[in-house]
Amino acid sequence: MELSLQTGTVADRTILRVSGEIDVYTAPKLRQRLVQLVEDGARHLVVDLSGVEFLDSTGLGVLVGGLKRMRALAGSFALVCDQERILKIFRITGLDRIFTIVPTEQAALAVEPDPGGSEDRPDGGHAVPPATDR
Repeated sequence: MELSLQTGTVADRTILRVSGEIDVYTAPKLRQRLVQLVEDGARHLVVDLSGVEFLDSTGLGVLVGGLKRMRALAGSFALVCDQERILKIFRITGLDRIFTIVPTEQAALAVEPDPGGSEDRPDGGHAVPPATDR
């Protein structure tokens, strides 16, 4: 399946809506877009993964790279995801404690940008309820 990337802006947030599969073949396209957004001046990025059907370790690496880029610029990086099969990947890898993950774009827009990174947050970085079926 192809990867679709659409970009929009709401207030001071840049929203990247991703749909399709993020894997070894499509991850470079996502990486390129994230780099371009940063080069174009985005400092508060929301990556909406609600349309993502598959995410592999290459895709996770691209998202971690995007987070590191934003932190280096004192920016913020949030993920939108409400699909249990994708959230489970973040939980298994422990990345749910690194990323700010919220269920909707509206919730992402309501989160105060955290330039210090999610490890400074009292909830440990994740806005997703813990899994009950681990």
